[in-house]
Amino acid sequence: MDRIKTNSKEVNKGDTFIAIKGYNHDGHNYITDAIKRGASKVICEKGNYDIPTIIVPDTNLYLKEYLKKNYSDLFKDLKIIGVTGTNGKTTTTFLISQILTNLGINNAYIGTIGFYINSKLYKELDNTTPDTLTLYKLIKLSKEKNIKYIVMEISSHALELDRLHGIKLDCAIFTNLTEDHLDFHKTMNSYLNSKLKIIELLKDSGYLVINNDDKYAENFKFKNTINVGFNNYDFNIIKYEYVDNKTKLLFKFKNKEYQITLNFKALYNIYNYIEAVAALYSLGIKLNDIIDVSYKLNTPTGRMETILYKNNYIIIDYAHTPDALEKIITETKKCYNKKTITIIGCGGNREKEKRSIMGSIASKYSDYVIFTSDNPRNESIKDILNDMTINLRKNNFEIIEDRKKAILKALDMMDNNVILILGKGHENYQIINNKKYPFNDKQIVLDYIN
Repeated sequence: MDRIKTNSKEVNKGDTFIAIKGYNHDGHNYITDAIKRGASKVICEKGNYDIPTIIVPDTNLYLKEYLKKNYSDLFKDLKIIGVTGTNGKTTTTFLISQILTNLGINNAYIGTIGFYINSKLYKELDNTTPDTLTLYKLIKLSKEKNIKYIVMEISSHALELDRLHGIKLDCAIFTNLTEDHLDFHKTMNSYLNSKLKIIELLKDSGYLVINNDDKYAENFKFKNTINVGFNNYDFNIIKYEYVDNKTKLLFKFKNKEYQITLNFKALYNIYNYIEAVAALYSLGIKLNDIIDVSYKLNTPTGRMETILYKNNYIIIDYAHTPDALEKIITETKKCYNKKTITIIGCGGNREKEKRSIMGSIASKYSDYVIFTSDNPRNESIKDILNDMTINLRKNNFEIIEDRKKAILKALDMMDNNVILILGKGHENYQIINNKKYPFNDKQIVLDYIN
């Protein structure tokens, strides 16, 4: 597997290069480069080359079937958990990984913030769910490192494009479904149908954990299902209370009540935690053991990451969908009962329809908003910000295109407030004119307060 490459830049002498047709690039255009770099064999859909060449009808399917045939059996003894949903994937998966680590169980995490082994970053990744070849290589590496559990974020793109071909899940989690990625899926029904494909990945003996309070939950059906939520489900959230920077949570399972203090706030994080607990319980881990280590848990980098400074709370979060934006603003108001200054933008070359929705939500629920750049990619920052602000009725905002200047302006305005710096979370770059530049929201805050 390690001698197979789909990126010509990664080819070493003796490698096999498979030319994959993607959305942005066609590997057939890079076959000559792969040969120059030392490829000893090419697998493609067309062409005639001076090295051994195999012509197949569909290189993408050929690679997936090759990986499934030669490697999927090696992964059978691994416990694999997959998490899908519009929001909450990263936090839920990372909480699962932390619980396992604290219980001394070797585990790997694959998702938006990278590839982790026992809750420590091993390498960064380009996508929430990597391409099939990368995914197989990461699972193979995990196996070699004596990993017992793998927990991964599974995006709707990955489900629609069958990136997990040949990989079966012991447990799948559905967090929620709200508007996002309609530039790719076109309609909410298509988006839902992509998410439902996660059920097809479950082993016959697997479990499906569902946030049953989500309006789309009724569409997710499997013979082994665990429901979580407020309405007397299997894992029943009874009540929660915010104390200082923590949450006191009471939930019930099988007529027994459990109380735990968590190191984070926000209702959506409570759902993430309960989903994580339910998933691990379904795989045979004792509930009391999970609860015993829960006080040690933290949300991942860039997920409601909170910095306290002179009675001001500065929160860095990845919220970049309408639902996530509304929830983090309203929840922080409940948590801290302070005025909220929000810094938000929208990504370029993504669905334009949600920009005005994002702008309206930010203006409606925040006390003040600074609209700024996110990852404009190769779109005009002015055009993106105009799309966000064109229909706003409240005059409680300003526009500062430069993201660093926008953050510094908000920090200058601190006066017993909550500052929400949203949209990029853990990202340490900004994409402008399709070039990556170093940029980190948290570092700008730390430089300011220190």
